[in-house]
Amino acid sequence: MNIEMAAGLAGAVGLIGGLATGLAIRFSEAAHGKASPPPDPSSALPKGLAAVLSVLPFSVVVVDLEDRVRRASPAARALGMVKGDRLMVDELMALARLVRRDGEIRETELQLGPNRHDARWFSVRVAPLGVQGLVLVLAEDLTELRRVESIRRDFSANVSHELKTPVGALLLLAETVEAAAEDEEAVRRFAGRMQIEAARLSSLVQDLITLSHVQGDEPLAEEKPVSLDAVVAESVDRARTAAEGKGTELVVTGVADLWVRGDQELLATALKNLIDNAISYSPERTRVSVETRLMEGCAELSVTDQGIGIPERELERIFERFYRVDPARSRETGGTGLGLAIVKHVATKHGGEVTVWSKEGSGSTFGLRLPLLEHPRSTEARASGGALPVAERALTRPERSPEDQSVREDTP
Repeated sequence: MNIEMAAGLAGAVGLIGGLATGLAIRFSEAAHGKASPPPDPSSALPKGLAAVLSVLPFSVVVVDLEDRVRRASPAARALGMVKGDRLMVDELMALARLVRRDGEIRETELQLGPNRHDARWFSVRVAPLGVQGLVLVLAEDLTELRRVESIRRDFSANVSHELKTPVGALLLLAETVEAAAEDEEAVRRFAGRMQIEAARLSSLVQDLITLSHVQGDEPLAEEKPVSLDAVVAESVDRARTAAEGKGTELVVTGVADLWVRGDQELLATALKNLIDNAISYSPERTRVSVETRLMEGCAELSVTDQGIGIPERELERIFERFYRVDPARSRETGGTGLGLAIVKHVATKHGGEVTVWSKEGSGSTFGLRLPLLEHPRSTEARASGGALPVAERALTRPERSPEDQSVREDTP
């Protein structure tokens, strides 16, 4: 009896174990089936097509017969053209359906973006792929091209307007001189006006030449070690006549013997533009300070005036070509509207930047910040084991702050 009961219990245990093993296998298969990834939509595309689409420099979307997205490039998803497996732009979906219906390629331009300010322009081409009712949508970003075309168009219009003003004035003055040929005093007066307009025209043409030279991505034709002392001396000397005409005091302070790499003529032109602006937009018998200083491994040329200042809302636009905060006042000062644009491009050309601080009624400070270059003779001195001059050692001692090295004068 005990033997029969033991055999029965063993059989029951075996049956339960078998059932448990079968259930475990089934649960494992079900779990494995749920965890398996869905089929890749691109697997439905013709052989080799997915590889071709992946290297196209456009936003790419492939839509099937059921208007589902079979493939979309990361750019198309980032732009919001595609979400999940749906094409989110109604206009593109309508074009895809038309193309699927008649097989004709269609092109259009549209804007995409959360709002008009941040919208981007696209040239879109929708074409049939010829298999399984698939439709290809290609979108090329035209935003930068549109921006460049707008800048070029505005620049051409502004140049035409700026050139027309002095040329028209010269023609009118020439006619007036001819009519008053017998009046020596009138001839002298109008001849003086002609000289002023001719000088303005010459300045505008020169600024246009300089701007065309510095704008663009091309590197400087020739880079050399440049002493900022020489740049400051040349710029101040060229601005001295204008300063004397308004009784403006030009004060030069700061760290001596700082060097950068670049084009001395372009740097002197940029600094002179800053000094000229400071003189033009400051009252008579005030002070304009030019300072050289060290700023976190960079050399900075700063120009500070006691002028009218710039409204905060205008600070972002003052470096645009031909932009003037006060057009009427700029006409009086004889500015071309290109000075600060040249400064910005010169700074960029030298791997630097332009900074500005201004407050209405309290004046302005413009800074031309450039990568610092160790004095050319310093490397030679170390290579030969020689000692550095005191002025050059100051540039190589990190424990000294720029404030310790700078020599400043209090402004009234």
